[in-house]
Amino acid sequence: MSADGARRTEILETAARLFASSGLRTSLKQIADACGILPGSLYHHFESKEAIVVELIERYRADLDEIAKRALDDLPGPEPAADKVTALCVAVAACGARHRAAVLQSPYEPPSGAGDELVRVARLTPTALEGAMRETLRAGRDAGEIRPGIDLDALAERLCETMLYISLGDFHGVRGADQLPAVRCRIMLDGVAADPPSAARLDRSAAFRAAEDAIAGWDAPGAEEDERVTRLRAVARAEFGRRGYEATTIRDIAAAAGVSTGSVYRTIGSKDELLASIMGTFPAAVRDGWRRVLAADATSVEKLDALMWVNVNVVLRFSDEYNIQLAWLRESPPSTADLGQNFPALMGDLKALLARGTRAGELHIDGPSADIRAWSLFDPLWMHEGGVRRGGPRAALTLGRETVLRGAAVSRPSARRRPPGG
Repeated sequence: MSADGARRTEILETAARLFASSGLRTSLKQIADACGILPGSLYHHFESKEAIVVELIERYRADLDEIAKRALDDLPGPEPAADKVTALCVAVAACGARHRAAVLQSPYEPPSGAGDELVRVARLTPTALEGAMRETLRAGRDAGEIRPGIDLDALAERLCETMLYISLGDFHGVRGADQLPAVRCRIMLDGVAADPPSAARLDRSAAFRAAEDAIAGWDAPGAEEDERVTRLRAVARAEFGRRGYEATTIRDIAAAAGVSTGSVYRTIGSKDELLASIMGTFPAAVRDGWRRVLAADATSVEKLDALMWVNVNVVLRFSDEYNIQLAWLRESPPSTADLGQNFPALMGDLKALLARGTRAGELHIDGPSADIRAWSLFDPLWMHEGGVRRGGPRAALTLGRETVLRGAAVSRPSARRRPPGG
C-alpha cells in the first residue's frame, strides 16, 4: 500500500473510532489531531467530514454484501440449518462491531443539508444480507428443520436487525460477551418456553390482561398545556426520531415548526430541556407496563408474552420516543437522566423473571451468565418499528411467540431438557 493509501486508511479508522464514541459531533480537527496531522493535510485525502462518513458507510455495506455472498455459496453444505443460521448471525454481529460508526447512523435520516452522496448511501438497505438469511431459513424449512408457518421474510429481517444492533451495546469486559450473538440466535431458533402454550391461552392470561390495561392507560387525557408548547414538542419529537438527537439542531426544529429559533428557546429552553420534556411520559409508560405484567398472577412464559405485547404497543404509541432512545446506546448520550435509568431497571426485572422461570422449569435458556442470558433475550422481546408497522401489532406478536417462546426450528428433545442456566 502506498503512503497516501496508508494515511487514508488511518484517517478512516480513526474517524470510525471517534464517530463510534462521540457521534457526528466529532469535528475534522479532532480527527486530524487524533491522527497527528494538520487539518489541512486531512483535506488532501477527504474534502469534508461528510466524505469520510460516506466512505465508512460504503465499506460497511460492501462488507455486508460479502457476508451475504459467502452465506449463499455455503448453502449447499451438509451442516444443519440451525448451524448455518447461527454462523450467519455471528458473522453479521461481527460486521456490526467492525463498523459501529456506520451502524450508529443507520436508524436515522442524514442531517439537514446533507449532500447527495450521503443521502444516497443512507437510503441503502441490506437487501442482499436479508435475502441470504431468508434463503438459509428457506433451505432449512425445505429440509424439515424450520417449522412451517413461520414468516421467513419477517424472521430474516428480524435476525439481521437484532444482530447488527448488538454492536451498539456496551459489553466490554463482560464474561461471555463474545457468545451473545449465538445465544440470541439460538433463543429465536429454539425458543425459551419449556412447554409453549397456545396463542388462545396466552391471550387469556392474567399477564396479558395486565398488559392491555396498561396500554389503555397510555391514551388517557393529560393536563392541558400551551398549544405552542404542544406543537413544538410534536415537531421536535418527529425531528429527533427522524435524524437522531445529536444531528438535530434547534434551527431544524424551528424550521420544521415554521417559527424562529428564538421562539423555540423562549418557549421550551435548551435542546436538552426539550428532549427531557418529550421523553417524560415514555420511560414511565414502559415501566408501568412492565410492572403491571410482572405483578400479575401468571407463569413466567405468560409474563414474557405479555411483555412482548407491551413492547409492540410501545413502538406503535411512542415510535419517535423509541427511536430517540436509541441515542442512549451511544457512548456519549444526551444528558437526560431518564434515558439511561430505564434500561438497567428493565434488565434487572428480566434477569429476576428468567431466574424464577428457570427454577420453576418453565423456561430454558443457554448462556454463560445471567447477564448474557438477559441481554440476549432483551432485544428479541422488542419488535422494531418497521416490522410492527408492516405486518401490524398482532403479526409482530405472533412472530415473537413463534420464535422467542416456541422457537422457529423444529423442536429437538435435547433442546427441551437443558440444565438450569444452560
